[in-house]
This record gives sequence, structure tokens and C-alpha cells, in this order.
Amino acid sequence: MAGNSFGDLFRITTFGESHGKAIGVIIDGCPSNITIDEEFIQSELDKRKPGQSRITTQRKESDTAQILSGVFEGKSTGTPIAIVIPNEDQRSKDYTHIKDIFRPSHADFTYQMKYGIRDYRGGGRSSARETAARVAAGAVAKSFLQQFGIEIFAHVSGVGTIEAPNLDTKDLGALLELRESNIARCADPATANEMIEFIDSVRKAGDTVGGRISAVIRHVPVGLGEPVFDKLHADLAKAMMSINAVHGFEYGSGFAGSELRGSEHNDIFVADDHDLNQVHTHTNFSGGIQGGISNGMDITFKVAFKPVATIMRDQETVDVHGNPAIASGKGRHDPCVVSRAVIIVEAMAALVIADHLLKHQSYKHAAR
Repeated sequence: MAGNSFGDLFRITTFGESHGKAIGVIIDGCPSNITIDEEFIQSELDKRKPGQSRITTQRKESDTAQILSGVFEGKSTGTPIAIVIPNEDQRSKDYTHIKDIFRPSHADFTYQMKYGIRDYRGGGRSSARETAARVAAGAVAKSFLQQFGIEIFAHVSGVGTIEAPNLDTKDLGALLELRESNIARCADPATANEMIEFIDSVRKAGDTVGGRISAVIRHVPVGLGEPVFDKLHADLAKAMMSINAVHGFEYGSGFAGSELRGSEHNDIFVADDHDLNQVHTHTNFSGGIQGGISNGMDITFKVAFKPVATIMRDQETVDVHGNPAIASGKGRHDPCVVSRAVIIVEAMAALVIADHLLKHQSYKHAAR
């Protein structure tokens, strides 16, 4: 199956299925002598793992990462880093009732028609379980970016029609503490409580609901991004749209910017002390990217997630023979995925920035 790798210079390839023996990732292109903290990788995985709270799936996985190669005495060696995460709590019997039918809004039908076979156990390769491998790789990418002072922060900014107020992102450390203080992973406590109550009511009704994650990337140097097809925001969009259940991406002013006039939307440049190295803009409608290249301002974007497809209700569908059938919701599933997806969004952003940073370094070296 193609499409299992992401990135050019900082490149990852993930493997494994939801109910297989393990999932994992191979990271190729990570520079040598980067501190690889296994506890940090594990802490990132713990933010994504199932069974965290009453508003997430009750599948119990420790998501314990095992580094097989590419790290020696706590440092990257410059060779491929292989990380494996064993699956521990598969209940394949929960899926035998749908082995011959197609669940609405799942990948069952499309995988069957494309490959002529599908792993119906938890969705196989199409399961969001695969994203644990991305989080592990993202932790390594974050470790690389730390030496450049680049910070990435995301939080749940919306669930259903509930919307958190815009946050002051000057102190990302404080926002991280607020986010991790509640199971909704919203950095506004009052909104978080409202979200938790609403998600819990949706769960009890046997239904699901979608949400939104807002993110900021800080201290990105000017110049990341390639012209025309490999624009920085284009690669961020691809990264986010590759995450399970994502249905929308916007950066900077996003869709709201289409309602403004140029005189309202243009970001005015200012050069402190007449120094081009101290240029910034009064506003940031561009979201830190202009012409597909980072301009030194905060990179801001938002990701929209659809409601989880599996609901605890009977739904009409068809079987593998094209006959009418009923899909019954069983198993352990998230009523709303965004609280666990926050760390996935951060991981994919880190992978994009790491890849573009290496490209930029290569360009600067070649231009000397």
C-alpha cells in the first residue's frame, strides 16, 4: 500500500494495524546528536492514548514506545530511528458483526473496492490507532526543533457549537498547564467545563460530535517554505488533512478573511531600528506565512474534525453483495475525538516544520 510515508528530508514511514501485533514508525533523516528523551516521547503518547477519561474511548492501551534503533546513549545517531508500540487491548470480536457490511462514513467500502480486501478489525490500517506512531515521530521532531527555540501549541477551541474565546498566546507554557488541567484539553477552563458536559451528554445519547483544534507555532525563522507547490501552508494543510476525521484546515484569517477588504486584511510591515532582521507586522492575518514562506510571525491555523463515524445506534447500509443491511454500533469509540487529537495536530506540525527547516538549511548551505 503506497502513501505510508511523509516528508522529504525529515521523513517518516508508519506501519501496523489497529488489531495487529503492533504499530510503529521509522524516522529517516533526523540529524545526529539530538537528545532523544524516551520519557518525553512517552509523555506525548500518553496525551493521545485511549482510555484517558469518560469522554474518550475506553480501549486500554499503555502505548509504551520501544526504540529499536537510531539512538545511542540518549542521542540520535543519524541513522533511521525505529519505534514500535505494541497493541495490548484488541477486541476483534467486537467487529465480527460488520465483517460483511459497510459502516456509514467509514473507510470499509473504499478500502474493499480499492484493494479487494480489508481488515475489518477496528478498521485495520485506516484506524486512528495509526496516529500513535505519528505522535512518537512528532516527539522526535519536537526534540530537533527545541534547539532552534521553536514552540508548538494546540488546544481544543471548539466542540459542536461551543466556541472558546481567542487566547493570548504570549505564554505558551501557561496555556499548556491550563490545557492539561482538564480532560477536554481546552485552555479556557470555563469553556472546557461546558465542552465536557456536552460531550458526556452526546455519549450517553449514543451519538458523536465534531470539534475544532487551534494551533500556533512560534519562533519559526523567516524563509521556511518552497515556491509554488511546496508552500509551507500547503504542506501544513496536507499534514492536517491526513489525520483521521479531519474535514477542514485554515490558516491565518482563514475563511473569515474572505469577508474583508484588502485595506483591512493587509499586514503592515514594521522594521525596528531600520533593521531587516527585526521586521514584524502590526497584524497577523497572514498567519505567519506569505507567498508560501514563513515571515517570522507566529504561524496560526485551525483544524476541523467531523463527528466520529461509529455511533451506538443502528444505521441503514449495504453488505458486500450490495444487499440492504443494518450496521449496529458496538465496541469502544470516542464520542468526540478532538481532546486526543490535540497532540496529533502538534506532532504533524512538528514534522512539517522539521522537514522544511532541513530544506532551508540545505538551501542556505548550497547558496554559500
